[in-house]
Amino acid sequence: MKALLIPVTPFQQNCSLLIDESTGRAAVCDPGGDLDRIREAVREQGVTLEKIFLTHGHVDHCAGAAALARELDIPIEGPQQDERFWIEQLPEQTRRFGFGHAESFEPDRWLENGDTVQFGNETLEVYHCPGHTPGHVVFFSRANRLAVVGDVLFAGSIGRTDLPRGNHADLIRSIRTRLWPLGEDVTFIPGHGPVSTFGVERRNNPFVADHLTDVG
Repeated sequence: MKALLIPVTPFQQNCSLLIDESTGRAAVCDPGGDLDRIREAVREQGVTLEKIFLTHGHVDHCAGAAALARELDIPIEGPQQDERFWIEQLPEQTRRFGFGHAESFEPDRWLENGDTVQFGNETLEVYHCPGHTPGHVVFFSRANRLAVVGDVLFAGSIGRTDLPRGNHADLIRSIRTRLWPLGEDVTFIPGHGPVSTFGVERRNNPFVADHLTDVG
């Protein structure tokens, strides 16, 4: 599987184009906006977009989802249903942050911890990781040792928890109990900024490094 990062929106959110090179099928994760940029990446890669995956309902991650799904007649899968309240607020979120207009929508499939999603011949595991938002999910390719973690974890930082229904303790618990067991060799794509690995963050992250707790 190949992953291409497409920074979108004024927040430079890492929209991810996930490509199954064996079939030429692809999925886009968190199309928050700048759909022309996403369309151009799809054309340049010569792939067929078949699904939209969402980690959570914040405007910079999902404002373009409904329009893209309608244009290409493809389904939206994720996030977990506790994100409904954020997605219902999309029109107001876009006005507040100057994103133009985005409509609220109902995903074709809400996801739960332990689910899987597919595109082409690729399968991704779904992990419910609340804290940044209550219904945040992470997508993990076990075969490729790659995780798309949205705004749960960053290189050297963690997601903010001061927005409505954020919870710091839940976020730390999600990282330590849901992400770390996947393996130190896992490379992760965060919602913003550079990629890193779980091993590097377990050693160096000032919020969740192993030396800050007795969790091994």
